[in-house]
Amino acid sequence: MSLLSRRTLLSSALALSACSNLPGRASGPRLQAAPELATLPPAAPREFRAAWVATVANIDWPSRKGLSTAEQQAEMRAILDQAVALKLNAIIFQVRTAADALYDSPLEPWSEYLSGTQGQAPSPYYDPLALWISEAHKRGLELHAWFNPFRARQSSAASPAAEGHVSRTHPAWVKSYGDQLWLDPGEAEAGDHTIAVFQDVLRRYDVDGIHIDDYFYPYPVTESKDSKTEIDFPDEPSWQRYLNGAPSPAGTQGAPRGGVAALGGGPAGGGSGGKLARADWRRQNVSQLVQRIHETVKAAKPWVRFGVSPFGIGKPALRPAGISGYSQYDKLYADVELWLAQGWMDYLVPQLYWSRTMAGQAFGPLLQYWRAQNPQGRHIWAGLYTSRITKDSDPKSWPVDEIVGQIQLQREIAPQTGHVHFSMVALSQNRRGLSDALKAGVYAEPALVPATPWLAGSDDALPAANIYLGSADTEGRLALHVGGSPALQHAVWLRYGERWEFRTGTELSIAAAGLDAIVASALDRVGREGPRSAWKIA
Repeated sequence: MSLLSRRTLLSSALALSACSNLPGRASGPRLQAAPELATLPPAAPREFRAAWVATVANIDWPSRKGLSTAEQQAEMRAILDQAVALKLNAIIFQVRTAADALYDSPLEPWSEYLSGTQGQAPSPYYDPLALWISEAHKRGLELHAWFNPFRARQSSAASPAAEGHVSRTHPAWVKSYGDQLWLDPGEAEAGDHTIAVFQDVLRRYDVDGIHIDDYFYPYPVTESKDSKTEIDFPDEPSWQRYLNGAPSPAGTQGAPRGGVAALGGGPAGGGSGGKLARADWRRQNVSQLVQRIHETVKAAKPWVRFGVSPFGIGKPALRPAGISGYSQYDKLYADVELWLAQGWMDYLVPQLYWSRTMAGQAFGPLLQYWRAQNPQGRHIWAGLYTSRITKDSDPKSWPVDEIVGQIQLQREIAPQTGHVHFSMVALSQNRRGLSDALKAGVYAEPALVPATPWLAGSDDALPAANIYLGSADTEGRLALHVGGSPALQHAVWLRYGERWEFRTGTELSIAAAGLDAIVASALDRVGREGPRSAWKIA
């Protein structure tokens, strides 16, 4: 039996032993089991609604370096409360910006975007990732941990590298490119180190997802501001070892695995020399790491979803008519279409950072493109450039109805799928009334995260839910607690006469007047809905 099976069986047992009146609480309206009502409400709406919380350069959190622990935690809770108010259901929180850590890591130093000094822990001490997970889960939000797999120093970094940073402990793995440092994807030990980082987080933290962004090989830089001549990434030592079949300085590089080996071209190191062209070798390096991350996640916690958010324009040879622009396949060496075909991810969030009418990169055709490259039926969730909405005085700002319209178009193209906002700051600031418009329109009703059934084992039991209904307050509202399982998300239907109202959450405040029935269910760790329970209000 899998870990998920044991966990869900335990939650079911807890739910079945629960009762409607919890000890130590004032008794509310009497509830009468009414199983005949369980099938009456409609299906729960499903849509992944998330926002990236970027820590690099203090884009979203913390708002600046050097905030006190109390200030950092207050900002964190405000972001999560805003997410709940918007009826989002997930946060994608950046925990590794440049071979650093927004958590207590034994492998990499504390990020400078916390204190201002790389390697310096928060004082008074706390573990940001642990608290983000705890506070998100209290609010019924999923927390996906977001990593940059290759960047080792970002342009805005100001403090010197800490003693334990990879640029000091393993300088041969690190290359200077433009005004940044990068782990060389051709260095096998650098990949092993990154995999160890993922394993550590999966072992110690109750994350719901593991997420990587679009920085594989770096975006090219040019020889000068006015030049169009690109500087090649300086990976000559690892490239020559590949051609010569030589081991890396610290040991023997591992051969490609599984689907990556099918690309051909010989081993990455050891034995006979490699046969791939340099661009194909670079793509193999990236593909190998993506495959290994996927395998690592599934070996550690099968229910955790692995997601990738690449640049939004696909491989030139496969693009539909009218689509043009930058090629991540040729410049970033990211063969995203291969990863989808092999099923090396559970969800893809292409960064569709153009308007619906943008010539050559229109939002709708790009979303359709990625949906067509999906033979394994993985989730395709649109990445929205929400931060393109800026100040009222900015003539280049998008109007609010561009983001609202993109969400509506996403629903028309692919109902019950989802989207992710870049980034949370635009929503928290309610730029141009964006958050108000979302709450009044496309987010008027909550939604559950779409299920990921391919991650469920055949013997994984589904959780059950129970409820407690408190007494009405002076405003005629009831406190509804949904429990009986460790589920992050619960679905609740409230019947007022002929009308069913859908809600999500664990602690709800609901109108008492006219309420005559409640139906509730719980979701398991892969989003499957358990059996519905129903009660009449006596």
